[in-house]
Amino acid sequence: MNQLDALEEQSVYILREAYRHFEELCMLWSIGKDSTVMLWLARKAFFGHVPFPLVHIDTSFKVPSMIEYRDRLARDWGLTMVVGQNRDALAEGMNCDKGRLVCCRALKTDALRHTLDGSWPRQRMGEDGEYHLDENPQAFTGVIVGARADEEGSRSKERYFSPRDTNSDWDVADQPPELWNQFKTDFAPGTHVRIHPLLDWTEINVWEYIQRENIPIIDIYFDKGAGTRYRSLGCECCTGTVDSTARSTQEIIVELRATNVPERAGRAQDQADTYAMEKLRREGYM
Repeated sequence: MNQLDALEEQSVYILREAYRHFEELCMLWSIGKDSTVMLWLARKAFFGHVPFPLVHIDTSFKVPSMIEYRDRLARDWGLTMVVGQNRDALAEGMNCDKGRLVCCRALKTDALRHTLDGSWPRQRMGEDGEYHLDENPQAFTGVIVGARADEEGSRSKERYFSPRDTNSDWDVADQPPELWNQFKTDFAPGTHVRIHPLLDWTEINVWEYIQRENIPIIDIYFDKGAGTRYRSLGCECCTGTVDSTARSTQEIIVELRATNVPERAGRAQDQADTYAMEKLRREGYM
């Protein structure tokens, strides 16, 4: 068994354990490479079918092709797609000019928390492939997330099964030990649990797996002739491209092996505050 086989086996095991122990389970899909690999793994774990909804938080500022890709794949793969949004904040003019963390807190953290607890209206893709008001927005107690420990400092403090309180707040110091593949999955009522199947994967592992499995990834990760590409996806107003001529997964892998530039170097919120992500994640952000 090679490294990718071992990572795949562990992730499939975590996904199946999550499905076994959490009745109200969903998976967050940001449309980026990590969560799309996680989606691919879920299809493998459950023999081509994803038995829980996918949740996407739409800030309305995503690169348009990301939304097109999301809906096309959801229809092609028969996914149960749920979309949440902070409509009140958008109606009041919320955008990144209000401050990076202020905007992220409103359009990502708050939208995610209330989408997960079912307290805000949300959209669900119907059998006709169109979005309609979710008439029965139940709360999700288990949430599968594509976080990797190597991507950003706060993520390295996570567990495979990481509890949050009833408000989705994360107490970094109160995380259960996970030794010898023994995981705590029995939590007190009201506990919200984030599940991280990709925790031990690296950025290069993800791209190697995309190449091996021929996963249909969104094409803005590749250079289209301008000498730039996206390395990490987010809102269009806050996420920059990187200089790169990589036009294939193999070229990206070669490039990553030779670079020391951080993966999230193009994320404006990280540059605005060194501890931005940990502050947002403590409040419930993905």
